[in-house]
Amino acid sequence: MAILRFSFGTMGSGKSTLALQIHHNLRERGLQGILCSQLDRADGRVSSALGVSADAVEVGPRLDLFEMALAVASRRGRIDYLVCDEAQFYLPSQIDQLARIVDDLGADVFAFGLLTSFQGELFDGTRRLLEVADERVEVQVEARCWCGERATHNARLVDGVQVYDGALFVVDDPEDHVVTYELRCRRHWTTGDSGVRRQAGALLDSDAEPAHEVA
Repeated sequence: MAILRFSFGTMGSGKSTLALQIHHNLRERGLQGILCSQLDRADGRVSSALGVSADAVEVGPRLDLFEMALAVASRRGRIDYLVCDEAQFYLPSQIDQLARIVDDLGADVFAFGLLTSFQGELFDGTRRLLEVADERVEVQVEARCWCGERATHNARLVDGVQVYDGALFVVDDPEDHVVTYELRCRRHWTTGDSGVRRQAGALLDSDAEPAHEVA
């Protein structure tokens, strides 16, 4: 029986790596499938922070995922699976299309995405996935905040300062350090604390002259 599985985690938890691995394994078994993404760091591909990538269908707001899967099934004789990375960016209607692919076409759908935005709120696509998915699985590769606690939130930084307002969809660019993202525990996401002062203090302490015993 086909399923819609939603695997979620913070940035850096290995979601894209797992998506690529599932796509590779199923394709190697001779199954017919589609790899999809949206707003990945590499346009038209799913890319992992580990440097692995593969060509993918770019899911724009006008793409009907059910019609796309139906066309592939008609052309190839069947459709066995979809692997959907960055699914938090999909429209709720597109999440419903994924559910229809499972129910009407009998294809498995493996969706991967974030739970919350830099504002600490569920993405619309994530909310719909949580509502309709057959399985909801947290990716078990735990990422950590700078303090060492488990990271639960994604912080957006502009010129090194955490922000809570702005456009929802902004992808960080490794060549442009104006907008970056960091993982934070809930406490340090709430306070906007990046640990810079503590790290700077530790550096100053390490540079200080060692104390000498008085004879």
